[in-house]
Amino acid sequence: MRFGISIYPGLELSGAEQRALLRLASARGVTRLFTSLHLPEIKPESFIAEARTLLQAARDFGFDIIADVSPAALKTLGLERFEANAFAAFGIRTLRLDDGFSPAEIARFSHNAVGLRLQLNASTLSRSDLDELKSSGADFSHLDALHNFYPRPGTGLSLAFFRQQNDMLRQYGLSVGAFIPSSARRRAPLHAGLPTLEFHREMPLSLAARHLAALGVESIFIGDECPFEEELSQLTATEPDIIGLRAQLFPAGKPLREFLQQPFTARPDVARDAIRTLESRERSRRLSPIVSANTVARPYGAVTLDNREYPRYAGELQIIKRPQPADPRTNVIARIVPEEHFLLPLVTPGKKFTFYFE
Repeated sequence: MRFGISIYPGLELSGAEQRALLRLASARGVTRLFTSLHLPEIKPESFIAEARTLLQAARDFGFDIIADVSPAALKTLGLERFEANAFAAFGIRTLRLDDGFSPAEIARFSHNAVGLRLQLNASTLSRSDLDELKSSGADFSHLDALHNFYPRPGTGLSLAFFRQQNDMLRQYGLSVGAFIPSSARRRAPLHAGLPTLEFHREMPLSLAARHLAALGVESIFIGDECPFEEELSQLTATEPDIIGLRAQLFPAGKPLREFLQQPFTARPDVARDAIRTLESRERSRRLSPIVSANTVARPYGAVTLDNREYPRYAGELQIIKRPQPADPRTNVIARIVPEEHFLLPLVTPGKKFTFYFE
C-alpha cells in the first residue's frame, strides 16, 4: 500500500508552506504527491512559477509525483504538444488523465519511451472504455486508476458503486487509489473536504483510511492540503492486509492486552453468530488459566474469550455478530466502538484483523 498527500499550486499554500508539508510528510513515510494542473480556481499569471517550485521541492524529497491533467493543461504549462518528455522534464512520473482523452490517445501514450505512467479516472471508466483501450493496444502494465474527489457535500460516490467500479478495474489488472478528507483546514473554495466516498466526508481520517484498506484500495491520498501532523502518522500506520478495529478494553492485565494486540485471522468456516479466529486457542495458552470474569450478555461487537469452564474451547476469541445471552463460560473482554461496527462485515474468511484500544 502507498500513501499520498495533495498540494495545489496557485491556491492557498505559499511555497514555504508547501515545502514544510513535503518535509513533514516525507518524515512520516508518505511517498506520493498528487497535484492538479487544471483547477479552475488557479491564478494563471502565477501558476507556472508556483507549479515549478512545487514540483522541484517534491523531487528534492523523493516524492512520486502524480499530476492530474486535461488537454487544457497544455496551455497552462505553456506546452505546445502532449508529449511524455515535456511532462517528465517537470519531474512528473504519473499523469492522471481526466476527461478529454480518447482511448486511442491513451493507448498511444501508454507506450511512451520515458516510462511515464498513466492513471485512469476510476470513478467514470466503463467496461466498454476498458475494452476499447485493450483493442487499441494500450499497455496495461503502465496503467492504474485513481478515483475522483468530490468537494461539494452530497456528491461523493456511494459505497456500492465504489466497490462495483473497483471490482471491474481489478478484472483488468488495474490497481486502485482513492481520496480521504482531512479534519484540518480544508481546501478552498468550499472547505467541505475532498473525499472520494461521501460516507467519509465527516469521518476521522484514521477510520476512513482503515476502511479503504479493508476494501483493498492500494493507494490512499489525503485530498485536502493542510493535514494535521497526527493525521499523516495515522495515514502511514494504516496496514494493507489487516483490518484495524478500535475497541474499548475492559479492565485487564498486560498479558491479555498483549495477546489482543496481535493480528488474528478469521476462520474460513463462517459462523452465523460470531467472527471466530484461527489462532486464539493456541496463543491463549500463555494466559492459562483463564478464570471466569465479566460473563455478561454479549451484544453486537462484543469481544469475548472463552474461560476454563469451556474446556476444549478455552481461549477461543470471538467478535459477536448476533446478540447472545450471558454464559458463565464466556468472558466479555472488550467491545468494538459503535462507530466502527460497519467494518465488521469486512472481516471475511481468511481476513486478518487487529485491535486498537482507547
